[in-house]
Amino acid sequence: MAKKTTAKKAAAKKQKTKVAGRKTTRKASSPRRAPKDTAVDALLKLLESPLVADLLAVGATAALAAITESRHSRRTGADAKSSKTVKDAAKAAAAAIGRRLSSEFDEIKKASKKAGSSAKG
Repeated sequence: MAKKTTAKKAAAKKQKTKVAGRKTTRKASSPRRAPKDTAVDALLKLLESPLVADLLAVGATAALAAITESRHSRRTGADAKSSKTVKDAAKAAAAAIGRRLSSEFDEIKKASKKAGSSAKG
């Protein structure tokens, strides 16, 4: 005689067939972060900071000064190609930005030392 299948056994059997026959599908795009926290937004926030604006201004001023100096040296007889002028301007801008950054870091270190000594004493 065949045994009757109970409701639990029938449900378990159905579940096994469903699991075995199921295909794994991924969602088309599941963002890990909130939409407002994208990399582009973070970059834009960084560009809006006063330090970055100051660094860009310092670099642009140094590059402009290097270009002006190169133009002046051409008038006095020195031979300078435009590619050399651009390279020198970029080097001057990078050096100026580096100096400004190092001075900012020094100021931060001094401020943190003062805050550390005042907290202890």
